[in-house]
Amino acid sequence: MIPAGDGDETPASPSRWPGGTLHALREENIRRVLEVISTEGGLSQAEVARRTGLSRATVSNLVAELRRRGLVRGDVAGLGGRGSLEIAIATSGAVVGVDFGHSHVRVGVADLGGQVLADEEHRLPLDFGAREGCAEAKAMMIRLLERAGVPAADVRQVGVGLPYPIDKISGRLGGQPNPHPWTELDPSAVLEGVFGLPVVIDNDCNLGALGELRQGAGRGFTDVIYFHVDERAGAGVVLDGRLHRGVAGTAGEIGHMTVDPHGQTCTCGNRGCLDLAVGATNFLDPLRGGYGLQLDIADVVRLAEHGDMRCHRALTEAGCAMGMVIADLCNLLSPQRVIVAGPIFGAREMILRPLRETVMHRAVPAAARAVEIVRSQLDGSAEMVGAIWLALDAIRQRATRSAPAPAAPHVGVRHIEASMSLRAGRTRTTAALS
Repeated sequence: MIPAGDGDETPASPSRWPGGTLHALREENIRRVLEVISTEGGLSQAEVARRTGLSRATVSNLVAELRRRGLVRGDVAGLGGRGSLEIAIATSGAVVGVDFGHSHVRVGVADLGGQVLADEEHRLPLDFGAREGCAEAKAMMIRLLERAGVPAADVRQVGVGLPYPIDKISGRLGGQPNPHPWTELDPSAVLEGVFGLPVVIDNDCNLGALGELRQGAGRGFTDVIYFHVDERAGAGVVLDGRLHRGVAGTAGEIGHMTVDPHGQTCTCGNRGCLDLAVGATNFLDPLRGGYGLQLDIADVVRLAEHGDMRCHRALTEAGCAMGMVIADLCNLLSPQRVIVAGPIFGAREMILRPLRETVMHRAVPAAARAVEIVRSQLDGSAEMVGAIWLALDAIRQRATRSAPAPAAPHVGVRHIEASMSLRAGRTRTTAALS
């Protein structure tokens, strides 16, 4: 057993630490501490210790290492850790976050502390082409850098969200029942060619969850589901403070969960999928016959607020359908919070009330009582904010990897030396007795 105190604290689950070397263990603990401080700045060492499950002595040593690497700043007041820790912000530099939805692209420029300096969103045709979306995003980035007064040379990383599952081994997109605009493309290679910068990518709902975790309604929570509905439905899952993507990158693909086994046939081949009940086009088509082809979600909400019973009923039924899926997620994962986002939630209690009632009726009572269902705090920009944090995390991970390894894990060495000395003493004693 390695004594705790220098960053080599034994983890709760050894299977999570490939190789088992002291250096690998220390670097993983450093990453955990850095992630916690990134999530919520202004923490004391004692609070970091509580959130990571590491001892205060271990955290003190790891924070000292992060300060040496220039990744953390703040006053440190002994092992009690009453000083306030923040991620160190470089004097210059920026990142870009890009959110490609099914019918929009949103781009933001942020400093290295995650503060958004400028952003904008453009609507595009449904399931627009990859080339069209990339050209639009590049033009938006150039305009936003100029608006924010950031030289293009200062951009260090781009984070990108795409509305499809991403296989974490190949980096390609998959898990879709039908071909999509990025089929057969290598997204990272394409995007790096367009932006001329290092690019990291993830599923858009995963990034929505990350954005809420860092700057929105997920702050301070470790088990969160980000539930987004626009053209289609999707979710990002955070378990124990980390994004859960699944082995195929398809965790959170809730749009094809069944809510009506006798419903219409979906593009995936199944019947009654959630996308058919709440995805924007499918939700609006039955109403457009009576209200006109230009009807959008905002129109439905406004009509319902003014007493239109047909629109009110449509929102209620959509809330019930979403509640069925969220109840299943609560039974499976028992999250602390479900954060809902998307234009349809502009209806507020008209849709949240039936949604919550369905969860209370269908979920395991303990899980239903424990979960909070709240609206996003990021006003439609959660995915873009998450893309920014994905880029920032990539920068910090590179800094952590490129930092020189510690000369030797002192406590581990002392422990080995002490054990050798003790064994040698026993050997000498045994020899003398014989």
